[in-house]
Amino acid sequence: MKRAALILGLVALLAVQANAQKLRRGAEAPANYGTAIGIRMNPWIVGFTIKHFISGPHAIEGLAFTNFDKGSNVTFTGLYEYHWNVFGKPEFLMYAGGGAHVGIYDRFNYDRDRWFRNGDGTYVTAGLDGIFGVEYTFKKIPLSVSADLKPFFNFSGGTHFMGEEIGGASARYTF
Repeated sequence: MKRAALILGLVALLAVQANAQKLRRGAEAPANYGTAIGIRMNPWIVGFTIKHFISGPHAIEGLAFTNFDKGSNVTFTGLYEYHWNVFGKPEFLMYAGGGAHVGIYDRFNYDRDRWFRNGDGTYVTAGLDGIFGVEYTFKKIPLSVSADLKPFFNFSGGTHFMGEEIGGASARYTF
């Protein structure tokens, strides 16, 4: 499962890089980069993140992450984000948006009620996500750091808005 997430992340990076040859700067986009790739984590999860500005303040972000202690679980998330400047400085951005996810979970680790009823195995669930955060992009080095809240709702399985995955910090290489 972790190999699949790594391969998917690398393929997404290559696809975005091949499609985004020019860097968006200045008044067209609030950020001083066009695409960024990096890592997103909190005390319970770790994963890959890729963000690409598609036009002006509009960006798309892809996430692929897993839990530290539940290595057989993986979640893939796609998000739309709208960005705006804060604090009167172009390197500070706030963003908000939403999207959807697909998760592949082990019944024993993620949804004990289902494990007791259905036994071992994995299940796939989809859901909706929201996101709200703040981002800082360094001027002299190609690095962007962000912190956000990402509440979610699963259509089946563990259907909660807050859990281990809700908050996160990201560090991304910008190009």
